[in-house]
Formats: sequence, structure tokens, C-alpha cells
Amino acid sequence: MEATYRALCAHGYAELTMQRIADEAGKSKSLLHYHYGTKRELLVAFLDFLLEHFEQRVEETEGDAPDERLRFLLDKMVPDEDDDGEYDRFGLALAEIRTQAPYVEAYREQIAQNEAAIRGRFADVIRDGIEQGVFRDVDPDRTATLLFAALDGARLQRVSVSEPDAESERTPATAAPHEVRAALEAFVVSDLLREEGSQ
Repeated sequence: MEATYRALCAHGYAELTMQRIADEAGKSKSLLHYHYGTKRELLVAFLDFLLEHFEQRVEETEGDAPDERLRFLLDKMVPDEDDDGEYDRFGLALAEIRTQAPYVEAYREQIAQNEAAIRGRFADVIRDGIEQGVFRDVDPDRTATLLFAALDGARLQRVSVSEPDAESERTPATAAPHEVRAALEAFVVSDLLREEGSQ
């Protein structure tokens, strides 16, 4: 799975081959084919692996305050400033896989499962925050959909409109995830929080 990640970052979806993944893993292509018959099967397993990794990271925040957990989830969808372009290379490869989803049922089903799980995590945290009196009484599922869609759209804008090899100069597209994250903090998260002493 880590080799698949490295190969996607290096070559993108269009140029990804089982041989390139095998080279990244330091294994033979035949061994790779023994476990995964096709590149499609391997990529579906990889998408599932990403979901498992995400779930593990979220579970580590169990016990934290709901507002801290919500901010953690939001931050996970925004690139680190010093990732040396990895976020964009990998994000572009994932966007390419997503463009295949309307035509490849296995991709479509796994991507839908991943996105539903992420939105579900947002909704669960919001629901917990309401029950604990940290958040106002809102519709958790609708709010989760808004948060996810806003950041997912900003990530897609960044990888779709920005030039992959451009200088690190910030443009509206490259800044989109950070700008949307800041806006969500100002207009959504702050509005969710109950004021001290309010019922």
C-alpha cells in the first residue's frame, strides 16, 4: 500500500502500472499479481487502506473535546505547508481515479464508502458535541455534508487548477483549502459553539 502511494505520487494514475508499484515495493510484478489480479483490484484495496488509516487516526482522538476533534478532522483535509508538493501530486492522482468512478463500479463503490465514512465521522463528532452541550442543536448530517463538501471541493480546485510543477507561489487555487478551512472556522465552527452559560 505504501508503494502504491509512492508510485501514485511519482507517476499519477494515468502512468501507474503494476510494474512501477512493484519497483516501489522492491518486489516482483508476479508477486504483486499473486495478491492483486489487476491494477484496478489493487487500487480498490488501496482506497480501502486509506479509509482504514483515516479511521485509525480519528480513533486516536477519542476522549478529546468535540470541538478539538472537529478541528482535527477539518485539518486532516488541508495540506501541510511543508509537504514539498506531495499533497498536490497525490491529490491529483486521487482526482484522476475519481474521474474513472462513473465508469468503473469498483472505484465508484469504494469512493462512495470512503466519503460516507468521513462524513459520518464529522456527523458523529457534531452529534457528540450537541449531547455534551458544546455545540448548538443543529442537524449533524447536514452540517457534516457542508463541511466535507466545502473542503473536498477546495482540494479538488487546488489540484485541478494549479500547475503541478509551479513555484510555491500562492494563488487562489493553491490557497483554496486553507482559505476554505479558515472560513469554515469563522462561519461554521464558531457558530456551532455554544456561548458560555447558554442553554
